[in-house]
Amino acid sequence: MSLQVVVNFRVVDETSDWVVVDKPAPLIVHPANNKPEPTLLGGLENLYSYELENGACLGIITRLDRETSGLVLVAKHTAAARELGMIFERREARKQYLAIVKGWPSEDEWECDAPIIRAGEIRPSQIWVRQVVDARGKQCSTKFIVEKRFLRNGMEFALLRCFPETGRMHQIRVHLAASGFPIAGDKLYSGEGSEYLEWMEHGWNAGLAEKLILPRHALHASRLGIDWQGEEITWEVDLAPDLIDFMEGKPVDFAEGVVNWSRKG
Repeated sequence: MSLQVVVNFRVVDETSDWVVVDKPAPLIVHPANNKPEPTLLGGLENLYSYELENGACLGIITRLDRETSGLVLVAKHTAAARELGMIFERREARKQYLAIVKGWPSEDEWECDAPIIRAGEIRPSQIWVRQVVDARGKQCSTKFIVEKRFLRNGMEFALLRCFPETGRMHQIRVHLAASGFPIAGDKLYSGEGSEYLEWMEHGWNAGLAEKLILPRHALHASRLGIDWQGEEITWEVDLAPDLIDFMEGKPVDFAEGVVNWSRKG
């Protein structure tokens, strides 16, 4: 059986060196655990099949989690991948995210510089990827600005603009949870991870909906800037439609990442 996959993403900008796309949730970027499912990389390989047959080599530069929507930068050949990778390694890229969190922060701006480490390195953990704040972790820093405070069904939420100065795994999510304002829908960091384990075992259910509010974490890569060949380039996309609907009090359907997924013999 062969797998035919058509995925939904939007090309924001491109040159012969790179392409920038707006990735929806819950579309995964790379194949994971040999699971046959649609991926952003697969969709890009289909889009650029001619270029790939003539020497192109796609390389994901900015990796987003499955449930994080927004801008993804992809190199079209190895030389561009190497140069773009160095830009991010030197922390020269300018990144902004939008996040919807539970609660109303009392301050309009604050910064969190708590070090982060993988939970399993300091204590037993059932979740390999879960990160925690701990003095033994790696230094990192994130700045937060409140864009809007709003109510939904009588509950307090806030839209934040997030500026990660470093790029640790799950940094924004961990820092917001540590600040007392977990991201809505965050299965890993709304509590101690029990919601994630329940979701993995039983899938999305009414109990999780009551605790987490959203079926995916409300994090969106909204703005990205780099200096490329002497030119300052900035890309920006609007908040994902499902998160706009959430803020406007409308029903939310985030399963927009897959247009068609069928098996053909």
